[in-house]
Amino acid sequence: MNRFYSSILNPLYEGVNLDDLCVATYLIGAARDEDPIVKAASIGIEQTTGSWTDVPEETDEIRLNYASKIIGIYEVPDYENETNIRESVSENGTRFYIVRIGYPVANIDDNIPLLFATITGNITSMPYLRILDIDFPKSFVSKFKGPKFGIQGIRDILGVKERPLLNNMIKPCTGYTPDVGAKLFYEAAVGGVDIIKDDELIGGDRKFNKLEERVEKNMAAAVKADKIKGEKTLYAVNITDEVSRLKEDAMKVINAGANCIMVDTFCVGLSALRALAEDPKINVPILSHCCFGASWTISQYQGISSVVLTKLTRMCGADTMLLEAPYGKFDITVSKYIKNLIACTGKFYDLKPSLPFMGGGVIPGLVPRIMEDAGNDCMLGVGAGIHGHPMGPAAGARAFRQAIDGHMKGMSLKEIAKNHEELRAAIEKWGIYGEDDVKGLYAI
Repeated sequence: MNRFYSSILNPLYEGVNLDDLCVATYLIGAARDEDPIVKAASIGIEQTTGSWTDVPEETDEIRLNYASKIIGIYEVPDYENETNIRESVSENGTRFYIVRIGYPVANIDDNIPLLFATITGNITSMPYLRILDIDFPKSFVSKFKGPKFGIQGIRDILGVKERPLLNNMIKPCTGYTPDVGAKLFYEAAVGGVDIIKDDELIGGDRKFNKLEERVEKNMAAAVKADKIKGEKTLYAVNITDEVSRLKEDAMKVINAGANCIMVDTFCVGLSALRALAEDPKINVPILSHCCFGASWTISQYQGISSVVLTKLTRMCGADTMLLEAPYGKFDITVSKYIKNLIACTGKFYDLKPSLPFMGGGVIPGLVPRIMEDAGNDCMLGVGAGIHGHPMGPAAGARAFRQAIDGHMKGMSLKEIAKNHEELRAAIEKWGIYGEDDVKGLYAI
């Protein structure tokens, strides 16, 4: 019997305990006459107990407990007849399969690097192999604490019960002094921004902008603005750094008065995010930026779906995370964007939901579209749409608050703009999504 046809490696779905398995769903391409069962089992064996040939100590007992389990192979389209295959697929053509492979939790436990080594590992060097999703059992997820604060915790800190939150990232992205940053911070905060963050490009200490000085001056600006607007402002200070310095940077900014921290998650690694989130001394919300993550997700035939990264980011403790919206600078599909929203906010065993915030060229003319997709439990991530407003950053922030508040009352942007010059100026400059060529605003 061909060893790859063994029922130990290819059990029925009904014959496995799913709570013992992390189940990866792959898109896999194969040559026309390649055996998909052998290919799937070879992939699973490569990533668990075996290799390209049998070895003496890889016993049936070892395979039963620690080898992968192929629990689904589905060709698209679903051929049953060889004649149809030869009529539809050329001799050198490719056939595509959805393959579901279960990996024993015992092989991984709660080790994120080992999760990637197991489910991606050596096989990512193959052409036509993409991870579409990973089903995480409760036995695996229960070892992760997830967000400390999540949506409700952030709302409680800010005292905002229902409306979407407004985020601003200081622009220019980098190269400015703490004094310049504090000036821009104050103007955005006093205009009504809830959470102001550093850009992803100004992490840690910079010679021109020292970390503690940046925190002290921006927090002073927050206090000043909060007294005027009667609302609280969080400052998500970017501590992205070498992993060996992350904890030190986190404590440095918290001791300097920071009330939120930010990290470029895929630059430092998911395990680094988790270490920050699960540290009891780090008692402020964590904002996760998604930069570099798209390098894993962009190919339709290789890499990994952004939905998997969103689920892992939530598991590893992001209280709020940046999602690229499909309506601004970037072109993620709408359906994948919606799936990522659900991955942030849907029930995920006992983990708190993460607050999704949408960035990438967000303007007031996009507010209704984003709120219709996400509801009120979201945050608008705005950079140049505030700092590039023709009347200045404070007016830019007010324009967004006007758009948010008016849309919650069922008003159109044009109706709101009749009595609000800040929103009217933003619409005149950048337009309204669905009515104007918003995509034409962006050069990337």
